[in-house]
Amino acid sequence: MSKFLKEFKEFALKGNVMDMAIGVIIGGAFQAIVSSLTGDIISPVIGLFANTDFSAMVAKVGDVEIRYGAFITAVINFIIMALVMFLLIKAIKKASDVNKKPEAPAEPTTKTCPYCQSEIPIKATRCGFCTSLLEVEDMKA
Repeated sequence: MSKFLKEFKEFALKGNVMDMAIGVIIGGAFQAIVSSLTGDIISPVIGLFANTDFSAMVAKVGDVEIRYGAFITAVINFIIMALVMFLLIKAIKKASDVNKKPEAPAEPTTKTCPYCQSEIPIKATRCGFCTSLLEVEDMKA
């Protein structure tokens, strides 16, 4: 049981788990801001053009109310949230690329056999395809 608790502690305290938890908390707080923006500013402005309270738009079918205005508000919330997250991730990626040094090109791991033109390992002394013995000069190529 103590091994299980130790593994769980290592998992829970890893940086990426903690980062995710912080992201969820900040995301919840940010969602409240976006909901307020949509419900308190955008919906009333749209309501000016529709001459009604946008979130109060309801269709009645018998005894059932279909609140399509609340649904449209939720869609607007989603679009704003997705746009802000896109811009935030794009800015973070751009900021992280600023300090990144370009990677050095990897050393070649293969060479071409001068006799059959097949691709062989760089340290090969004999071609695996045509079985030609490669000279020291050929190994530099």
